[in-house]
Amino acid sequence: MHHHTAVAGFAGALALSALAIPGVAQADDSSGNIKIAKVVVNGGKDIVLGTTDVKTFTIAVTATDDSGIEAGRTFPLMWHTPLPNGDYYGLVAPDNIAGKCASQSSTTTTCTYTLRMNPRIHPQDNTTAGTWTVRAHALANNGDYITKDSAAKAKVLRNSKLTVNASPEPVKKNKTITVTGALTRANWETYKYGGYTKQPVKLQFKKKGTSAYKTLKTVTTDSKGNLRTTTKATTDGYFRYSFAGTSTIPAVSSAADYVDVP
Repeated sequence: MHHHTAVAGFAGALALSALAIPGVAQADDSSGNIKIAKVVVNGGKDIVLGTTDVKTFTIAVTATDDSGIEAGRTFPLMWHTPLPNGDYYGLVAPDNIAGKCASQSSTTTTCTYTLRMNPRIHPQDNTTAGTWTVRAHALANNGDYITKDSAAKAKVLRNSKLTVNASPEPVKKNKTITVTGALTRANWETYKYGGYTKQPVKLQFKKKGTSAYKTLKTVTTDSKGNLRTTTKATTDGYFRYSFAGTSTIPAVSSAADYVDVP
């Protein structure tokens, strides 16, 4: 495993005058009755990264205060591991810290920020796959402020791919067919996809003319992430493999492979 250099602490990177965020090791900080009501990352969906493409997503921060929220001074960042020196291992900040703010009332404002995560920079390595934390800061018109070190959680996952091939085809009714495939996942250290070993994957079948797949059996990937099993061909239909996912790898289903049973 290799490690990139840890990203410098957000306070040093942004240094927003007197509003520089305190080190991650410190507790939440606030003054007055301002509150961060809600933080939504990527519309509530997991952030899935492959090996090359940059992922663009949003973080929406809703804050409230009797005096109203000062636009342009509410902002988030997302981090994985705090380091003793105040830096972070795995960090992503908004492209524009002003964001786009919309007031729901005289007291409540939601500011939405665009962030970009590059699989060759921000995750650092495979150890940061999983749960990330969102830190959020807000400032009110009357000077009240709040910083929440853990305002929300978000999943950043290593992309997965799954293939299937059923053969021979066509095949006579009740004859045995072999169904092969492979489960692979993105590696943020080699920037390639590698076999995901010893994982349970469901072999599923959908009869021609129907809409639902039924699970035939569970097959375990081998030491290279490959799948291989046999089953009986009883009628025309579609075979696929389906993986439920893990805490660091998203669920994925293969494309369907149609088998004609004359």
